[in-house]
Amino acid sequence: MSVFTGLWQILFGGGRNVVRETAEVFRENREQASQRGHDFQSAALAQFAAEFTNAQKGGFDRFMDGVNRLPRPLLALGTLGLMAAAMADPIWFAARMQGIALVPEPLWWLLGIIVSFYFGARSQAKAQDFQEGIARSLARAPQVMQNLQDLNAVAQPSEPAPENPALLDWRASSTG
Repeated sequence: MSVFTGLWQILFGGGRNVVRETAEVFRENREQASQRGHDFQSAALAQFAAEFTNAQKGGFDRFMDGVNRLPRPLLALGTLGLMAAAMADPIWFAARMQGIALVPEPLWWLLGIIVSFYFGARSQAKAQDFQEGIARSLARAPQVMQNLQDLNAVAQPSEPAPENPALLDWRASSTG
């Protein structure tokens, strides 16, 4: 076995690459870093998807979802109906409003609390949906940043290194 063959066997034998292994001590392997980033992002998205997936809904759940969608349209249509009734028969409408004037104040407070809780809970559910969308966008941010860095690296050719002032002085003194 020659010296060169022995050296070659030491550096690259046994399925290893000593040069690559040594270089990776000083510089990160981009392929492995990209794979780790992909695995991290995939795990985060899988966890997020598991948290927000909806199970198959039964008949009762679908019915309750329908009932929960009724209050806002009924309130809007009821208000329009009251305005139409006031214009169509003002005396009938005034008699009904006198009846509402007799409702005790604690019942008005209770009605206010019920309506506030209903619309407050709906507002909170919408805010959580909004936060879910933001979380999905943020989960894609690392990949987007990596893509932008890759595009910038391709779009901007490498610039020559700036001239060394000491080298310029030496050249000037040696030619002069």
